[in-house]
Amino acid sequence: MPQDAFTLRHIARELDEMLAGGKVNKIIQPSRDEVNILLYAGGKTRKLLLNTNASFARACVSSAPRTAPDVAPNFCMLLRKHLTGATLLRAEQIGFERILAFTFDYAGEFSRAERVLYAEIMGKYSNLILTESGVVTGALKISSLQENFKRVLFPGVKYALPEPQDKTNPSDKEALKACLAARTGELADFLFAHVSGLAYPTCRLIAENAPGDNAALAEYVYSFIFSDEKAPAVERSGGEAKDFHARFPAGERYDSVNAAQDAYYTERETKKDFSEKKRKLESLLLSRKKKEEKKLGILLERERECGDMEKNRIFGELVTANIYAIKKGADGLEAVNYYDEEAKTVRIPLDKTLNPAQNAQKYFKKYNKQKRTLAAVAPQKAEAQADLDYTESALSSLARAENMLDLAEIEEEVRAAGLLPPEPKKKKAAAPVPFRAFRIGGFHVFAGRNNVQNDRLLREAAPSDIWLHTQKYHSSHVIVRTEGKKVPDAVLKAAAEICAWFSDGKAGDKIPVDYCERRFVKKPPKAKAGFVIYTDFQTALATPDRHEKEEIL
Repeated sequence: MPQDAFTLRHIARELDEMLAGGKVNKIIQPSRDEVNILLYAGGKTRKLLLNTNASFARACVSSAPRTAPDVAPNFCMLLRKHLTGATLLRAEQIGFERILAFTFDYAGEFSRAERVLYAEIMGKYSNLILTESGVVTGALKISSLQENFKRVLFPGVKYALPEPQDKTNPSDKEALKACLAARTGELADFLFAHVSGLAYPTCRLIAENAPGDNAALAEYVYSFIFSDEKAPAVERSGGEAKDFHARFPAGERYDSVNAAQDAYYTERETKKDFSEKKRKLESLLLSRKKKEEKKLGILLERERECGDMEKNRIFGELVTANIYAIKKGADGLEAVNYYDEEAKTVRIPLDKTLNPAQNAQKYFKKYNKQKRTLAAVAPQKAEAQADLDYTESALSSLARAENMLDLAEIEEEVRAAGLLPPEPKKKKAAAPVPFRAFRIGGFHVFAGRNNVQNDRLLREAAPSDIWLHTQKYHSSHVIVRTEGKKVPDAVLKAAAEICAWFSDGKAGDKIPVDYCERRFVKKPPKAKAGFVIYTDFQTALATPDRHEKEEIL
């Protein structure tokens, strides 16, 4: 990504235009690598986002929502102490380095000071450093003499710039000219290897229209780097943000480099957060599923062990019926089984150490124990099977999740199930996540995103609305809002195709989808989210189809 000195030069100028003269109202540190400074500038509050993560390092004005932790980290407390109420005098780039300096004028009750917050945007070496009179007051990432003998960063030492690279500074025209005179190989590769402050994508852009004459090349490169010309854009590949640029001939256009940068990183962070949250929820649900399968397996094994229960009862009764025909010390009894329609003879094993009556009691005891076991296992088995079905339905909803909205209520489900700790404090009730909505043939069609939404969709549906669900797969509940009108077959067909798409049978063909009026769908008392029973239904075979063109976004 071109988060280089060339790009930061444009970003610094834009930040200065937007924020200079702004007053610091609030400072939060939402994560270990990020600090947000809210300033009132230009008649409104703007958020300066400073990120030092190796993959997302940047400085920009952003509207992306952030949540402050309950306890502010030490560096955040330091910034609040020294910058709250201060006025931002200017934002500038230091030389042609990947370093931005934000100079603040702080007026206290008894003193006034000028403090500089340096944002070093240098990949994995990115950092935020607060200084006063050139002396470090504090840093987001502290380094001691033992850790780094070349550059020490801790309170009380004089702030020093990172050691320069062994490359030519492009701001020195003569040095740049001498460097390019010795050019070998491809220009983009040469610029990247020998000129400081340029990322490879920037080098590639410079090389695209560079003149072949070496005498004119240095002037062209210098003009390209230090020109005020810009064409901010986000470069996309396959619909996904691949990079952002301050000057790019194609791509998705933006009004400013700041806006392009913010859009690019917000999209990437959202995708990363979505993947991490989805993976975490999936791990929790798979762990729960494994435990439930193990529990169900144990119960099934106990049930299997009771498979000869009736045989033990019959053996006990046959021993009792033939008790006077059994000799003491006998190891078995040949008796007619009068429970058998053909009255066949059966051999009953006996314990030689027990008398006939004790042998009969032994079979009755075993029978009664198995009977009690089956009585205890039956409700446990039903509960374990219901838990497993519910977990599989939650995993099915998770597999169909496409964005953070889809995950919001699934996370609440998982939290309610006790797989995640409860919220540390009661949050303000969030607005309900909207259903997936479609407009087909003049009718509104809605599909739930997860079990919680399926229940809400059912509650909000009218008795005459049409309810759909796949017959053999976990799926979203789908409702066709009838408004008292007869639903055409084409609309029912499309709704069934949507239902099949948002199901575990998405990869198949001719998926059976049951449908009936909402009045015939009931939710049993204390049933888990998403579970219903229904009657008076019909079944249609549907080919999964999302109907994107009819979807209301």
